[in-house]
Amino acid sequence: MIVTQVETKTYTAEEYLEAEINSQDRHEFINGEIVLMTGGTPNHNEITSILNAILRVSLKSKPYSIFASDQRLWVPQFNNYTYPDVMVVARPIELQSGRKDTITNPVLIAEVLSKSTKAYDRDEKFAGYRSIPSFQEYLLIDQYRVQVEQYSKTEANKWIFSEYSSIDDRLTLTSIPVEISLADLYENIELN
Repeated sequence: MIVTQVETKTYTAEEYLEAEINSQDRHEFINGEIVLMTGGTPNHNEITSILNAILRVSLKSKPYSIFASDQRLWVPQFNNYTYPDVMVVARPIELQSGRKDTITNPVLIAEVLSKSTKAYDRDEKFAGYRSIPSFQEYLLIDQYRVQVEQYSKTEANKWIFSEYSSIDDRLTLTSIPVEISLADLYENIELN
């Protein structure tokens, strides 16, 4: 049997950004690889929308901006570009040098887990996010059952893990003045 290795093309960040500007689809840039972002499930989109609404109302008149799904984030130490499901940024917004479309200073990031991305979201993606100096809190929200994982930074290289799995739980964020009821977060979500 002959095994043929398929060569993967590696791109520069500049090539990625140029292609992304002209693309109708969104892509992440990971270690020189351009990865197509597929569409989410109804649960994924609904949870993202609900969280965005909770944050928007809770942070009204406070010095934060909230972005959902379509805002690109640069992870400088890893030279990765991602599109977090939800991202809270302290104002003033800081942009990658020379760019008007790429954020660099998130305080909180939330990802809604899917079967295909949950390992990446917990491992490599979280490692990249932790390298961002402004980043203080990470939420991983399960779309198939009531389950939220919260990682809160306490000091350099130290994070506290908290887990919420009851519809009656209330999650108090540590990076911003917001409390989230899981009953609200999962309202009308049909769990499988």
